[in-house]
Amino acid sequence: MSNSTPATIEDVARIAEVSIATVSRAIHMPEKVANSTRLKVSQAIAITGYTTNAMARSLRLGRSNMILVVAPDIGDPNFSNILVGLENEARSHGYGVLIGHTQNDAQRGLEYLKFLNSNQAAGLILFTGILPFGHQSMTARLPPSVGVFEPVFNGGIPYVGVDDTEGARKVIDLLIAEGHRKVAFIGDSRTRLAYSRRRMGYEAGLDAAHVGADQRIVFEGDGTIESGRLAVEQLFMRDTLPTAFMCVNDQTAIGVMIGLGARGYDIPRDFSVTGFDDVPQASFMSPALTTIRQPRTAIGKHAMALLLDLLSNGQPPETEILLRPDLVVRNSVAAPSLKWAKR
Repeated sequence: MSNSTPATIEDVARIAEVSIATVSRAIHMPEKVANSTRLKVSQAIAITGYTTNAMARSLRLGRSNMILVVAPDIGDPNFSNILVGLENEARSHGYGVLIGHTQNDAQRGLEYLKFLNSNQAAGLILFTGILPFGHQSMTARLPPSVGVFEPVFNGGIPYVGVDDTEGARKVIDLLIAEGHRKVAFIGDSRTRLAYSRRRMGYEAGLDAAHVGADQRIVFEGDGTIESGRLAVEQLFMRDTLPTAFMCVNDQTAIGVMIGLGARGYDIPRDFSVTGFDDVPQASFMSPALTTIRQPRTAIGKHAMALLLDLLSNGQPPETEILLRPDLVVRNSVAAPSLKWAKR
């Protein structure tokens, strides 16, 4: 496909290995398309640079009707449902959505900002939690922008997400009620604001239960399965074991469960494990994972509504919108094992 030839819906369908009708439904009626199919179409759109009729309308009208969504990983289980909320709200107001998949590459982030520099996008939704490094040299100013899922670390732009601190506090309250006092927090981060807010909920919950500092164990992590598994290995090497693991997200919790299972331990008889996000895999783990559910579609809807309000009025009615999380209790939590609680 030539760089000078605009991508077509047929190109998207060919790369996604679906029909043209399925691509159209994924764009215009995403709620009627399976998550896996919608993800394939989103990836194909990112690869081809295909834009829907909203872009054509914007060119005819001399203004952009497109919103650029920049995400580090469109394979993240949280992304697709938030995207549904974003797209539905945008479409209801005559806007389309462009997806910029950075793959955690700073240069890719700058390349997507070319849309902003050429006025091909009216607004920006950021999943990355950070403005692309060097964006000031790319464009004199950013268009109206909203952070979603992860607060923007260096941007000072409005944010829509879940109340991470409240969600973490709900987990700690559950573990305390079960009798746990020695709880490990896995996934602390100095750069991921969502993770540091979850750490705040962890600390607040233990403070309220009068749990001393000697009973608290904190490990840094990057939110991956491997970081959870490595945390387990390091804890056993140090011979400093908790009775429960509070993990910063479900991927980390899955890694912890894998690490404990590899050593022959039973969950929750030997250790309790909790996550955060309620990704689809959480309910299929053995045992099913107790976690915090994010209202992902609602987050997307509120983020797009806030951005459209910015486009209309210039000032956000709120600088931060935090939606309430739900505790989902499954089978990975029980009373602490006496052999660890006494150590």
